[in-house]
Amino acid sequence: MSKHYLTPLFAPQSVAVFGASDRVDAVGQIVFQNMLEGGFKGALYAINAKNKTVQGHKAYAAIAEIGAPVDLVVIATPPRTVPGIIEECGEHGVKAAIIITAGFSEVGAEGKELERQVLENASRHGIRLIGPNCLGVMRPGIGLNATFNKGGANAGNLALVSQSGALCTAILDWAQTSAVGFSSVVSMGSSADVDFGEILDYLVTDPQTKSILLYIEGIRESRRFMSSLRAAARVKPVVLVKVGRHEAGSRAAMSHTASLVGSDDAFDAAVRRSGAVRVQTVIQMFSAAAALSCGFHPAGNRLAIVTNGGGPGVMATDRASDLGLVMATLSEETIARLNQVLPANWSHGNPVDIIGDAQADRYQHAVEACLTDPNVDGVLTILTPQAMTKPLEAARVVVEVANHHRKPLLACWMGEGQVAEARKVFLAAGRPNFRSPEPAVEVFAFLSNYYLNQKLLMQVPGPSSEHQPADVEGARMVIEGALIEKRKVLSEMESKALLAAFHIPVAKTMVAHSPAEALLIAEQLGFPVAMKVNSPDISHKSDVGGVRLNLTNAPAVRAAYHEIMETVSLRRPDAHLEGISIQPMIVKPNGRELIVGVTNDPIFGPIITFGAGGTMVEAMGDRAVSLPPLNTFLARDLIKRTRISKTLGAFRQLPAADMGSLEAVLLRVSEMVCELPMLMEMDINPLIVDEHGALAADARVVVEFRKPGTDRYAHMAIYPYPTHLESRWQLADGMDVTIRPIRPEDAEMVQEFVRNLSDESRYMRYMNSMQELSQEMLVRFTQIDYSREMALIAVTEESGTEVNLGVARFTINPDGESCEFALVVADDMHGKGLGQKLMTTLMEAARAKDLKVMEGVVFRNNSDMLHLMNRMGFTAETSVEDDSLKTVRKVL
Repeated sequence: MSKHYLTPLFAPQSVAVFGASDRVDAVGQIVFQNMLEGGFKGALYAINAKNKTVQGHKAYAAIAEIGAPVDLVVIATPPRTVPGIIEECGEHGVKAAIIITAGFSEVGAEGKELERQVLENASRHGIRLIGPNCLGVMRPGIGLNATFNKGGANAGNLALVSQSGALCTAILDWAQTSAVGFSSVVSMGSSADVDFGEILDYLVTDPQTKSILLYIEGIRESRRFMSSLRAAARVKPVVLVKVGRHEAGSRAAMSHTASLVGSDDAFDAAVRRSGAVRVQTVIQMFSAAAALSCGFHPAGNRLAIVTNGGGPGVMATDRASDLGLVMATLSEETIARLNQVLPANWSHGNPVDIIGDAQADRYQHAVEACLTDPNVDGVLTILTPQAMTKPLEAARVVVEVANHHRKPLLACWMGEGQVAEARKVFLAAGRPNFRSPEPAVEVFAFLSNYYLNQKLLMQVPGPSSEHQPADVEGARMVIEGALIEKRKVLSEMESKALLAAFHIPVAKTMVAHSPAEALLIAEQLGFPVAMKVNSPDISHKSDVGGVRLNLTNAPAVRAAYHEIMETVSLRRPDAHLEGISIQPMIVKPNGRELIVGVTNDPIFGPIITFGAGGTMVEAMGDRAVSLPPLNTFLARDLIKRTRISKTLGAFRQLPAADMGSLEAVLLRVSEMVCELPMLMEMDINPLIVDEHGALAADARVVVEFRKPGTDRYAHMAIYPYPTHLESRWQLADGMDVTIRPIRPEDAEMVQEFVRNLSDESRYMRYMNSMQELSQEMLVRFTQIDYSREMALIAVTEESGTEVNLGVARFTINPDGESCEFALVVADDMHGKGLGQKLMTTLMEAARAKDLKVMEGVVFRNNSDMLHLMNRMGFTAETSVEDDSLKTVRKVL
């Protein structure tokens, strides 16, 4: 296995500083001084054409004079010099550069041209860049401080990646006095080359990093960002702050959905699907990271509070309600247990008020009882320093109890002088502690969100519904017909035709172009009817007097036709009117009016929204959003995050709505989004749902031409489960085999498969004598990102259970044109053609992604594998890194 391509940046053996100087407070002077004081363990060179020495060390006029390899350069020279420096570095074989210098694309046309030259030279020589206009990079564990920060950082296991250098300096200053240490600190600057996604890819494999903290101002490549964030969050807690939550203005939108959903909604939806947790402040970021690093196992949002003061308990309860947390209902067993150990006047509920004279033993009994209650997902214990209180002893017993449980246990020892020693106990034990209840409750909310987001991360929906196939081609023809006519807004008839193609029930609608035609249509459909203006220029028909409802006879229909046309013409003289749409009046006395919509975020692509519908949709502002694709679990999560969801069950005199039909509509809309890249905005408003089903009463669709490419899901931030790669095959002995992409729920089956391999097979595949996969490896192998890797698993069915027979996988290399593969087959399946079939199918999947080369590493004594590779047209050469290995390669 080759080293990660960012290793020269994060673990360089040698560093050269361009602009290193003796001039006090010059950027180059500070960077070189930081490198010296940090105790960098590799070779360090100063490059300064004017001086022979810098800070007592030899200086070189140019990198070519060094006469030794240089892994990383740090550039702190004027912007006009940087393109030439990058060219010199390329000729010297440098592979990574940190450009601290500002004055590039952020300052105008001249700077943009300089940046273009820098990127062109770097690309030609294969140099990866951090910056420009950044603070730099720190790796305290190896003494690397390639920044102009005043001072260094404590070594630790937190990685901080920030788009703000100024924020980095503030965090580093705070961390020095707060016992917070870092494995890495990366200031991204302008991110002209290396971005968040690539940094995350490195950190997820970095053994020094246990948690990742991100400060984000904006995202450039959503697919790479989402892919890397999801990969990282599968194995390490990721906590992020995203600024710019409120837009200064609103953009013009053609649909209700677009005006309801802002860019921060899209980012929130992305975080929910990534498995990370979002916080609002830097202090919350570190608090949440500390809590997640304690080994807690968050499992829900039901909080119990143990306190020796009623007031703080109420404060905590109020904050919990603000955040949508559930105050846990203690079980009868827990109440009985507490009755035995607490005074008679304890609160007999949650919060558990153990009274002001509580000693350490009461804290021990109460916290232990709450943590063992199955109705409780986490505990906040609060202490106020009263006359009889012993804060230090109470802290010690709370830490001891916490060591025997995985549920979150947060401590809030209020006050200062009397609880100072107790806080040291929590700090030494690595247990989160707070000075007031509200921040503690907020951290529990973050833990709860983390648990939910991890569940959402595990979902791998396919692009299509499992029910009746949609008429995708017919839907595309409807869209193409409008685009040929240079129209972006579909008519109501076309919009409903699109829904019908995906089997979403729609109200039958016809368009009249005269009063007489309106009468004929009304008679044909049957009274009562609803009439609405039909215009591609009008989104909100009611606002312009374009709707008449419950028309029960012919005169009313004729009058309504004239009234609508006249009123709308007066209020919107610019609008093109295409007649009046007529449909039967939908009589659903138990119906709930909902909205299901789609909009396109400029960064994250299509977004699905759900909420309360009808004419008051914007005023109500009740909506939740999600990134597609959806499955039933995700659809239910989307629904329950709205206020309107509370009315979908049995409500007063209303029977419960048909939730299955509502979920089916959401899944069909998800399918539309996946298969119709030209679908830009859509409203189904109202979608009327009652106990009998769901019906789209009105619909509006906005489309836009997109040139088709080889990646059918390039428009989506999250790649759907690739159901099109599923296939059936039969061995010569008649065994039926299914070959399909791997899924997260295959983890247990894959682990059993690895356990059952012979020692030799395990060693040949994993180059390790392990008996089973570690949890981290198991997650990495089964929770994959289908956009940049593929794992095909061969299974057969035995007694109604799937059994793993073999796995073939590839991972796309950073060049985007080649991939590295691996193959393993069960010992009893050798010689039956399964390995060749898996490899053939894997190569077809690689070709479909336009990959040009497939390569892998095989032990030279693995003769069976080498024979298979030879039969399949792979070449084999002895590895330059290890002569016990062969590198096999095939041009696809």
